[in-house]
Amino acid sequence: MAQPDRNPALDRLDALVGEWTLEAGPPGGPPWPGEGRATFEWLKGRNFLVGRSWVELPEAPDGVTIIGAGDEPEAFRQYYFDSRGVRRIYEMTLDDGVWKLWRDSRDPFPQRFSGTFSNDGTTIDGRWEKGGGGSNWEIDFDLTYRKVV
Repeated sequence: MAQPDRNPALDRLDALVGEWTLEAGPPGGPPWPGEGRATFEWLKGRNFLVGRSWVELPEAPDGVTIIGAGDEPEAFRQYYFDSRGVRRIYEMTLDDGVWKLWRDSRDPFPQRFSGTFSNDGTTIDGRWEKGGGGSNWEIDFDLTYRKVV
């Protein structure tokens, strides 16, 4: 059976592949206690990137993501599932060293993330925001990824 042509934009996701430590905390405050980790690896065929994250903070969920090509030629879609039973779908871009995720404002809990890669690609400094409707966005937490492998 013939396979669909692979979207060449997927190669940009190589920037995420590997193991990362996670450091999160309130805006401008000290990091929350406990260790956090994330891994990203290609599913066979390199059409989907699978991410797993876990943290030692009891109130923070462990999660799994599956990232693939989106509806637009240069966009991606991320499917998120976590240990609380939460499931979400995010639109995503990864361009010029900036990683963005967002959920439509029609969603009951709109969110967005923006992370900037360091020049050497070993750190991603980011921030999650949550929306209260319209243009009312507030910082949820800061999140830093540091590449281990």
